[in-house]
Amino acid sequence: MCIGIPMQVIEQRGEFATCVYRNQESLIDMMLVGQQPVGSWILAFLDTAREIISEQRAKQIADALEAMSLAMQGETDIDHLFADLVDREPTLPEFLRS
Repeated sequence: MCIGIPMQVIEQRGEFATCVYRNQESLIDMMLVGQQPVGSWILAFLDTAREIISEQRAKQIADALEAMSLAMQGETDIDHLFADLVDREPTLPEFLRS
């Protein structure tokens, strides 16, 4: 299983970029998405950028990863990390609606 990590570009290095997630810097291959300006957010899999994402989407993914980490430690108070889902009625995808 491969998990995408939201990262912010902090420096361009040709076909690579130095990106950061939780104060940890990584050198990320940018060939699939092209060079991105400093401050951009990307979703990285195995040190390769696969998608350009918004800051809001990066926060949602980071919160979900934090919730997963807390749950693995036995923590159950994680609803605050899913603020966009709490108190919302789930909806079926269009193709499942009758």
